[in-house]
Amino acid sequence: MERGKQITFGLLALCALLLVANLFSGGIKSWFSGNSEDGKIRGAAASMLNSGQDGSVAPASSGNIPGTNVNANPTPSGPTTTLQYENDKFEFGVVDEGEIVKHVFKFKNTGSEPLVISNAKGSCGCTVPTWPKEPIPPGGSGEIKVEFNTKGKPGPQSKKVTVTANTVPAETFIEVSGEVRGKEQPAAKGTRPAATGNGAIQKLN
Repeated sequence: MERGKQITFGLLALCALLLVANLFSGGIKSWFSGNSEDGKIRGAAASMLNSGQDGSVAPASSGNIPGTNVNANPTPSGPTTTLQYENDKFEFGVVDEGEIVKHVFKFKNTGSEPLVISNAKGSCGCTVPTWPKEPIPPGGSGEIKVEFNTKGKPGPQSKKVTVTANTVPAETFIEVSGEVRGKEQPAAKGTRPAATGNGAIQKLN
């Protein structure tokens, strides 16, 4: 009888040991795998610690957002100055399609640093600017020549040229505008266009 009790007690002890081992094993796996709620919390904490010694989360990487134009406005990296156009718009009147309108835009460096024009670009391929490549000293003047080819451009026209320089703002604009008479349109009675030296159009009676 005494031996039977010992066997029963031994079996109960073995079952209890197996149960404890099973629970302990599950807890360890949960701790390392993060499957339990506690494991998930500890996993998140570990991620935060890995991102920085002070526990701060590393910032998201920066960059242009697709579909946007984050860097649309260029910013000069060196000393800046200012420029002033004698006239930033030129009205050429009425010309026949196929003519090339030419105009010279004069400007002055009104700042205290040398003016450097890095680029000048027309709003379309038909508008071609030419600009000085050498720095313009403070108080100095310069010219930007613009040619507008009216071929295939009948009707009212307005063409802009974007000038990029070490100015504030970095981009300024000059514009030529007027009317291009299509080849099928008759010339106005008693008038004909004639270009002056700077590309202006005059009506001659």
